[in-house]
Amino acid sequence: MELPPVEMISNGLLAAGAFGAAIYCQILSARLKRFNALESGMGGAIAVLSAQVDDMTRALHAAQRQAQRSSEGLEALVARGDAAAAKLELMLASLHDLPEGEGARKPRFVRRRVVPEAAE
Repeated sequence: MELPPVEMISNGLLAAGAFGAAIYCQILSARLKRFNALESGMGGAIAVLSAQVDDMTRALHAAQRQAQRSSEGLEALVARGDAAAAKLELMLASLHDLPEGEGARKPRFVRRRVVPEAAE
């Protein structure tokens, strides 16, 4: 029994397509093996980059904790500075309440001369 020419052509094209797909799969398999090689391929590079990302993540968390502590310390210092500024403003305001008239006493400064000890 002989096949019609159309069926022979379609069977030939089907066999060629299957053969091409098999070659394509072999090429992809070889590339994937090289890609996943941990010693020399991209797998090694990915492993190294992954370790570096983990290290950087730990360093980032440590820096964030340190920044948080510094921020809390600065907030405490700012609060102390605000309290000191309020006290100074109150003291300055109380100086305006002092009398400025002629009856106000002026501060006296006394200078004392240091006498060298007499030689014996």
